[in-house]
Formats: sequence, structure tokens, C-alpha cells
Amino acid sequence: MESLYPLLMQPGFDPRPWGTQDLSPIYPNHRFDQKIGESWLTGDECKVANGPLKGKSLAQLSEEYQRDLVGEAARDPKRFPLLLKFLFPHEKLSVQVHPDDAQAMRVGQPWGKTECWYVAYAKPGAQIALGLKPGVTAAQLEEAIHQNRAEEVLNWIDVYAGDMIYVAGGTVHTLGPGSIIVETQQQSDMTYRLYDYGRPRELHLKDGMAAVKENVKSGKVLRPAPEQIRSKSRRAPLVAAPYFVVEMFEAKDALQFAVRDDSGKSSAQILVAVEGCGVIEAPGFEPVTLAKGDAVVIPASVGDFGVRPQWAVEFLRAYVPGRALPEPETRM
Repeated sequence: MESLYPLLMQPGFDPRPWGTQDLSPIYPNHRFDQKIGESWLTGDECKVANGPLKGKSLAQLSEEYQRDLVGEAARDPKRFPLLLKFLFPHEKLSVQVHPDDAQAMRVGQPWGKTECWYVAYAKPGAQIALGLKPGVTAAQLEEAIHQNRAEEVLNWIDVYAGDMIYVAGGTVHTLGPGSIIVETQQQSDMTYRLYDYGRPRELHLKDGMAAVKENVKSGKVLRPAPEQIRSKSRRAPLVAAPYFVVEMFEAKDALQFAVRDDSGKSSAQILVAVEGCGVIEAPGFEPVTLAKGDAVVIPASVGDFGVRPQWAVEFLRAYVPGRALPEPETRM
């Protein structure tokens, strides 16, 4: 069995009717004939792009390497715990909801889908809908869906580059056009489409309405100001939640990282570059280049590692917390 090493992931580009052919803000050298809505980075079927394990999927590697890949903090040793992807909404997404863990288990799934959105880019006026307007009930939402006016009962908020949005399972939501999002979520593709503006796609009203929660802790995450680390670099805590921790780094110095958090438990680390370029270095392993749009998975068995910027690099770091964390403080 090959030894694990830092894994450069091959993006999986997913066509969606609300997407765009122009992904140049993140992928300037790619050209597309279809509208691309999402770039999947660490899904079950996403494949490794470097080294002896090139072409293997994360699902295959998780089954084979288990805790050596995913770490001690992951709930299931045989499944990669977090899915990260870029979203490129050029039109409104469908109004949808993801089940929380309890609702997912009722339909035979191991867990639900809580997620968070880092706004990497936003045009003036970009909006998302998150939850229901104050006082609106699930029954009123269902009535509005049948009357083709679901948008009217949603809670629309403006978003700006640098925002972090927490989307708890059970939250009705959609994205409007004009932003680029980095999504971190539980490894699940359970999505119930409630309303789609007349587009000819299947709706999932029965299961979806059963998953809707009227009161959720979703919203813009309240977080501390970025902190200076080293002489020229900054760290910005974005969200610490039950299923994931996500931080942003603006690096102009070489930075060092550990695969264990303050709990002492290890987790696979996922790095996603949103600007610039850097090199990931770990003792005993070949260096891996991390450029804008790339994701690199650091298996838990690799241990400590570093990121050396090539002039400068901005990247997200995501992992599973080793201890139980509450939902974050948010505001709408």
C-alpha cells in the first residue's frame, strides 16, 4: 500500500442552469462550453492529481486508509468528512433546504448537511436568502410556493467579499447572482428543491417541507478581527462550528501548521487557494504547489506541514474539530 502524502485534488466542474461559462476570477486558464455552477474539490468522487495515488478518488482512499487519511476527529473512519467547492451563481439558485442530522437519519442517511459560505467575491448588490422572514411559518412558505411567490417570504440579505455565512441544516436558502462562494459542508449531497422559478426541474416538496425548520442559528458569523502572524501575514478565524472549523490566511511569510487542534485529536486538513500561489511542504514528502482555484488535502498521517508563499497566497484552511463545538454566533 502506497504511503499517503499531500494530495493535490483535481477540480470537478459541474454544469448547472444557474451557472456561467466565465470562471476566470478563479480559473483564468479554463474555457467552458456549458454553464458551470460548481467546482467540486473534495467530494467522494473527486480524484487526486499528483503522485503515486493519481486518479484515485477520496472515497477509495478513505475506504483504504481510514484514520490515516481522515484523522481521529472524523465521525466515520471510512468516509472523507468535508466537501469543499466553489459556487459560481450567475442566476438565482433554486430555493432549497438540506436536512439536519436528525431528519437525514429518519430517511436512512448517516448525517445531514450543514454548511458555510465564504464570500470570495461579490458585486455590489449581491444577495442571498437565508431563512424565512420574521413571523413566517413553514405552512405559509408552502402556500407561497404553490402560489409562485416563494421569494417574497424569504429573508434576503446583502453579502460582501469576506463575509462568512453559516447555514444550519433545516434552513431554507438560495443564492442570488453576483458572488463567488467557497462552500464547506458535511460530506452529503442531500438537497431538497422547494421552488425553481418555473425551471423544468424536479421539486421535492414532501421531503423538503419535512426538513424545514422555522428557527435556526444561521446568519453572518460574528467573528474576531484578523490577527497578525509573523511579520507580514494575517490569520482570520471565519467559523468554528460542530462540523467544521474554517480560517483564512493571507500569507507573505512561511507558515507552519499542525494536523491536531487543541483537543489533541488529528484531522485531515483542506487548503483552498483563492488568490496567489504557495508551496506546501512536509518533512519527507515532495512539495506541492497550491495555486488559485486549487485544493490540497493533507492526510492526518502526514503530521505537521508548512505553506511557503510564492510572493503571496490567500487560502482557506478547513478541518474537523476534535472537540464538541457549539453553533457560532450569527446575525441576519
